[in-house]
Amino acid sequence: MAVLRIRQLCYHSFGPLDLEVGAGERVFLRGASGAGKSLLLRSLADLDPHSGEVFLDDLECLRLPAPEWRRRVGLLPAESQWWHDRVGEHFFAFPDHTTLDRLGFTPEVADWPVTRLSSGEKQRLAVLRLLANRPEVLLLDEPTANLDPENSARVEKLILDYQAESRAAVLWVTHDPDQPSRLGGRVYGLVNGVLEPLAELAE
Repeated sequence: MAVLRIRQLCYHSFGPLDLEVGAGERVFLRGASGAGKSLLLRSLADLDPHSGEVFLDDLECLRLPAPEWRRRVGLLPAESQWWHDRVGEHFFAFPDHTTLDRLGFTPEVADWPVTRLSSGEKQRLAVLRLLANRPEVLLLDEPTANLDPENSARVEKLILDYQAESRAAVLWVTHDPDQPSRLGGRVYGLVNGVLEPLAELAE
C-alpha cells in the first residue's frame, strides 16, 4: 500500500496544508463545523477544485484518471449517496456472508430497496461499499456519527481489521473526542485552515 503525501494543498478558502499519512497509519482530524474538514477530504479525493500536490507514493493525482484515483483513494462522505433502487446495484463486488454479518446484515440486504434503509444502515453499507473497492487510502468523514455504540464498535473494528490486513493509510474526521485515543493514531486540529498537531497516541 501507498503513502499519502499532501504538499501545499489549497482548497476553497483553506490552506496551504502539508501532511503525510504513512501506509498502515491512522491520522485523525478534529475541528469545529465549517473548519474545512469535509472539504479537505473531497479535495483529496479529487472531487473539488484545489491546487498544490497530492501523491500516492511518487504518483501524483494529476497523472491518474479521476475514476482510478477515487478507487485507490476512497472517500466515505458523512452522508452517503445512493443512486440505484436496490442496495446490491451499488456494489461492483457484493460482500460475502461473513463480512455482511460483521455489520449486522444478511445476504438478503442486496435485494432491499434503498428507500427502506435507515440512516445507520446506509452508513454501515457505505463502509462495506467503500472497502469492497480495496482502496489504498481511506478518507473517512465521521464514519460512526449516525451509529449507536454497538454498531460504532463494529464499524471501527472492521476498518481497523481492513487496515491491518491491507496497510491502507487512513485519514479520519471525527467529532468523538475519545475515538482517537481508543483506536490510536496521530491527531490534528484544523483551525483557520491550518493543521495543528493535538497529540501523538500510542497504538
